[in-house]
Amino acid sequence: MEQTPIHEGHNPDLLRLIPAASANLIEVGCSSGALAREFKKINPASAYFGIDIDEKYIEQARRYCDIARVMNIEEADEDFFDANKVCDCWIFGDTLEHLQDPWAVLKKIRTVIPKHGSVVACIPNAQHWSVQVRLSVGDFRYEDQGLFDRTHLRWFTRQTIVEMFVGCGFKVAEGFPRIFNEPAKDKFVPVIGVMAKAAGADPEMAMKDALPFQYVIRAVAADGEGTSTGG
Repeated sequence: MEQTPIHEGHNPDLLRLIPAASANLIEVGCSSGALAREFKKINPASAYFGIDIDEKYIEQARRYCDIARVMNIEEADEDFFDANKVCDCWIFGDTLEHLQDPWAVLKKIRTVIPKHGSVVACIPNAQHWSVQVRLSVGDFRYEDQGLFDRTHLRWFTRQTIVEMFVGCGFKVAEGFPRIFNEPAKDKFVPVIGVMAKAAGADPEMAMKDALPFQYVIRAVAADGEGTSTGG
């Protein structure tokens, strides 16, 4: 199956959550290396390790990553994680939803990440109003990219994102929704509130959670300080 198309753009909101002082970073699903390019402008002395399952993407990523390697993180053995226990920032930019078992990967990272380390991620919102609209009329068709990306294996909402990280020994230290200008939402979001009320849930929260296209979060070890994503 073809992967999500490569591009040279980076996610500025994800970049914003990467601690500037990070010394050793691993980006899982580094694509063209665009995020590494931008982070290196902030911290040129950092060691940036990019991995991806596509050789063509890695060829491009080598322009910006100190090390770029073709590999599937889900096939990495204990030696790989032990060798990278100095890594103080693990990055998943729209990657966790492509894994068969993202919970297992996060649990392995939790066993080796330094006390001051972070996991930074951008994750699509399966509760987005457009997904709910399309489901309501049976229009669930896979696409080359976006919320219906055909390579997505897992689906998350604000609630289940937090649950995933908490269940893997982390706490969400900071995070925020990525909400874009989508005028069509005004016709549908109120209806989502009506459905939530009929289901006995909070309609205001349901409408609020239907707006983000993605969430960006930074998680830390559960014994550190942390807050929720807000929403």
